Amino acid sequence: MKIITVCGSLKYKEEIMKITEEMALKGNCMLSIVYPTKKLDEYKKEEIDLLRELHKERIRISDAILVVNIDNYIGPQTQKEIELAESLNKEIIYYNEK
Repeated sequence: MKIITVCGSLKYKEEIMKITEEMALKGNCMLSIVYPTKKLDEYKKEEIDLLRELHKERIRISDAILVVNIDNYIGPQTQKEIELAESLNKEIIYYNEK
């Protein structure tokens, strides 16, 4: 069993949720994205910063990250997460849309 943090663009929330479930059903412990429950501009800057820092911590405690790559799109925040994982020598798994 691996501990895997999911990374990807929030605009693909539904796809990410399905892929996360699929990976969990294969026996992986999945650490998911915290999905916003309101519009991003309704959050305080401190709240967004906290959510980003917590996501980095999930990457730190993981064995690997799963980069969900839908429509060949990896956004700037996901790219930063990939770079963090690389700097920590984490395995990087790319899930490309079939």
